[in-house]
Amino acid sequence: MPPSLPLDRRGRPLRDLRLSVIEACNFRCGYCMPADQVPDDYGLDSASRLSFDEIETLVRGFARIGVNKLRLTGGEPLLRKRLPELIARLSAVPGIEDLALTTNGSLLAGQAEALHRAGLRRLTVSLDALDADLFRQMSGGRGEVSTVMAGIDAATRAGFHSLKINCVVQRGINENQVLPLVEHFRGSGHVLRFIEYMDVGTCNGWQRAQVVTSAELRDRIASRWPILPLDPNYRGEVATRYRFEDGAGEIGFVSSVSETFCGDCHRARVSADGHLYTCLFASEGTDLRGALARGETAFAGHLAGLWSRRVDRYSELRGEREAAKGRHVEMFLIGG
Repeated sequence: MPPSLPLDRRGRPLRDLRLSVIEACNFRCGYCMPADQVPDDYGLDSASRLSFDEIETLVRGFARIGVNKLRLTGGEPLLRKRLPELIARLSAVPGIEDLALTTNGSLLAGQAEALHRAGLRRLTVSLDALDADLFRQMSGGRGEVSTVMAGIDAATRAGFHSLKINCVVQRGINENQVLPLVEHFRGSGHVLRFIEYMDVGTCNGWQRAQVVTSAELRDRIASRWPILPLDPNYRGEVATRYRFEDGAGEIGFVSSVSETFCGDCHRARVSADGHLYTCLFASEGTDLRGALARGETAFAGHLAGLWSRRVDRYSELRGEREAAKGRHVEMFLIGG
């Protein structure tokens, strides 16, 4: 590794940036942005957001110190006006080899073609239920599963291949959707991934009893459709990969509670208002706007210093008194 690229205090490089482009969302999912905790107009004021110029400078600075994977998140990123224009700019940044976007899919049907033309090549769609009534309930009464499925179909027609479909599983709420989801997406070319319900933020009332572990889900699925493990695509990959024994594609599991994952974590997160979070479970961020104003080169140097001081390892400390009582940044601010 070139000496100019920083390592944190545990020897971890910075490779992956999750960048929120808007704090607003048109859903109110209980595990992320519950309606009784977050008002309808939250995040709609554009005054505090980074501009496109600031975002491009930020991404260029991150690329200078080793980031090659960029994921745009929210809130709901498709609410950001002129998003394809921003994607076109970011797809041209030297060093960014993988540009992706995570969406709830509700606005995808009308934007998929423009996103693909702008240079986006990878999409992740959140989908926690196929049952229409349950989906509507889980989205806080704001979403229709038929609209999301139409968005997935439109993205496929627009040229996106092998979408990732993410499902957060909560015991007693949507665990009965696991097998129907697998049955639907087997053989589709898309990769379904099940995510353990995480203790991100403080407004969702998380309890460990609500977690359905990846091991339990694997056993359920394998009893119906045998699966075989696959090697990770790269060191530090978030999901554990499996393939169906009958050749019907791939499935993944994100064991964000039952297994520690800090050792290979090379991700940073930036909120829509320009704060850096070096851990998904951080309690506070670092304002980057002042450093951004000094230009790309100076900003990259500032970032390198911040990353070199990073010591985060929350998943290894989870359950310890000091870690458990800390207040975490809300998921909707940093895109999960």
